[in-house]
Amino acid sequence: MLIVDDLTLHYGQSQILHGLSLTAEAGKVSAVMGTNGVGKTSLLKAIAGRHPYSGGTITLDGKPLDHPTAFQAARAGIAYVPQGREIFPLMTVQENLEAGFACLDRTERGVPEHIFELFPILKEFLNRRGGDLSGGQQQQLAIARALITRPRVLLLDEPTEGIQPNIIQQIGRVIAQLRDQGEMAIVLVEQYFDFTWGLADSFTAVTRGEVSLSGKAGEIDREALLSKVSI
Repeated sequence: MLIVDDLTLHYGQSQILHGLSLTAEAGKVSAVMGTNGVGKTSLLKAIAGRHPYSGGTITLDGKPLDHPTAFQAARAGIAYVPQGREIFPLMTVQENLEAGFACLDRTERGVPEHIFELFPILKEFLNRRGGDLSGGQQQQLAIARALITRPRVLLLDEPTEGIQPNIIQQIGRVIAQLRDQGEMAIVLVEQYFDFTWGLADSFTAVTRGEVSLSGKAGEIDREALLSKVSI
């Protein structure tokens, strides 16, 4: 579904990504792991059109994406759940969800009932402002807003950060359910090792903007991976 090949990215004169490559399949969770500051978020921003990349290619379902804007990436089928969630605090849950309509045709602009099956608390809090939700509830809202766009690729950046354990478990179940539907590729950037190890189908460890280790679940050595992604 998604092929990132030899990607480079700069912030000014500083090079962050050095020829990074990644493949994500539909119906699979592809984990990207590493310590802080190695380029994981920059990779997701490049794929999502949030920051321009300097070189390399991004291909979605066999079609090249030529340096897309965030809107173009979203229209193409890439949904991004950023680190920190970035929900609109003064807008209601309903309005936050409807923000996902922007990249959809008018005939598709509706909140599917399965969103509330995945995250029942959101239906209860539809009229509550986003800023009044707990951190875990905001994370659920951010994922739900991304799913509104009917993505073919779902990018998740640190979805467990600052979240209480019971919500982490729920988010894990939702990711597994979305994976098992087989319709989208899920790219998961995460530092919570045990959460990721139990969920992902493949692993890519990033060190200083380069892939230092990669492999499929069941083939990659746990301790070798842990040594690459631990501080």
